[in-house]
Amino acid sequence: MVHVVAYNAASTLAKVLDRIPSDLRPRLAEVCVFDDASKDDTFLVGQGYKATRDMPMLQVFRNPVNRGYGGNQKLGYRYAIDKGYDVVVLLHGDGQYAPEAMPALIQPILDGEADAVFGSRMLEKGAARRGGMPLYKYVGNKILTRFENAALGMNLSEFHSGYRVYSVAALKRIPFEANTDDFHFDTQIIVQLKAGGFRIKEVPIPTYYGDEICHVNGMKYAKDVARAVIDFRRHEAGLVNLPEYAHSSLAKYTKKESPFSSHHRIIEAVRAGSKVLDVGCAGGYIARALKAKGCEVIGVDSRPDAAASAACDRLYVADLDGSAWEPEERDFDYILYGDVLEHLRDVSLLARSRAWLAPHGRVIASTGNVALWFMRLQLALGNFKYTPRGILDETHVHLYTRDTFRALLEEAGLKVVAEDSTVIPLEQLFASSPGFVRGMEQLTYQMARLWPGLFAYQFVLQAE
Repeated sequence: MVHVVAYNAASTLAKVLDRIPSDLRPRLAEVCVFDDASKDDTFLVGQGYKATRDMPMLQVFRNPVNRGYGGNQKLGYRYAIDKGYDVVVLLHGDGQYAPEAMPALIQPILDGEADAVFGSRMLEKGAARRGGMPLYKYVGNKILTRFENAALGMNLSEFHSGYRVYSVAALKRIPFEANTDDFHFDTQIIVQLKAGGFRIKEVPIPTYYGDEICHVNGMKYAKDVARAVIDFRRHEAGLVNLPEYAHSSLAKYTKKESPFSSHHRIIEAVRAGSKVLDVGCAGGYIARALKAKGCEVIGVDSRPDAAASAACDRLYVADLDGSAWEPEERDFDYILYGDVLEHLRDVSLLARSRAWLAPHGRVIASTGNVALWFMRLQLALGNFKYTPRGILDETHVHLYTRDTFRALLEEAGLKVVAEDSTVIPLEQLFASSPGFVRGMEQLTYQMARLWPGLFAYQFVLQAE
């Protein structure tokens, strides 16, 4: 399906439809013009074209109210999903993008090479300016694209082309209808594709700037784009919970790279060659590092995981919340509860695990600090929202302060003998600035050591 978004395009729409390649037309199920309540005769031009030209697959719709650029796209994508199409092409009715290039954009999806294909005016050096792109738009495009690539860890030549082809199967799996109705919809859907692990390919397209009217406020658009990217980074860091990124595969728990993270603090605390029980081992991130230190690692988690199974000497799959599970092995030098206890309604496992320790063996446990300064500030402002991960992870059933977490271990018959802290995961917010991140982490770590109840992001306790 070709989804033509049109607003005040009476003078250009017929020419755009004429230019759809004739050899491509038999492969098109529908060409749908969505007139977004234009103030001119766009809808009448579309109807006239349908009545007089040989394009039987053409459909012309008129929105009763203006839905906005993003809102108009949503209507077309939902239509494509509901009609069961495989591929949807986004084409502008103002003639800025060449319909002749459509076959080249469609083919990578048909070949299974991509889930989305973007026509890029920047892939060929100098092509955009030769095609008439104004200098201020060219510079703005470059600056915004560099910022977006750096913030998202991507390498697109441009984020701001409106000539796109999507696999409908991919659209079904991203919450595009939660996006804005404004022009930065295009940025949000790129972020959603990135967050969902979908493949994006760029294809060079010619640039054309004629006398079409631009309806985009450049400064507002730049601000909205920057805000959308920053909001995604905040979502990934667990600071906010945004419905447009609820599908994100990046927002799940993964290996923490920072030397000031709970993963690294736990790994550093375990002696080489030890026998370890990793409770809630997830994808085996800690287990792999401990195996590299010559440790024997037994893992247990509520769900099977191939990576964890490969990382551990033995992997148990068991319900840890209130069940009577116990390992066959005994005499562990360390039992690890890395970011686990806050997920359990019944924490009796902690007390039972004392019997599994070797003499002088230790429990190492970590959890988030609900009294972190940021949490206190949010409460003072009347905000309390659960997030995909982090301290207010929506799967947490208990929240702890420094004192209540220490009390949890002590009530289980354990004596706290060492304490460490972690810092806010700045790498999630500033992925492209490792030097800045490490400097800030060092500073906040020193602050956490001086005043852990206020500045520690997590507590890492060792107990015997």
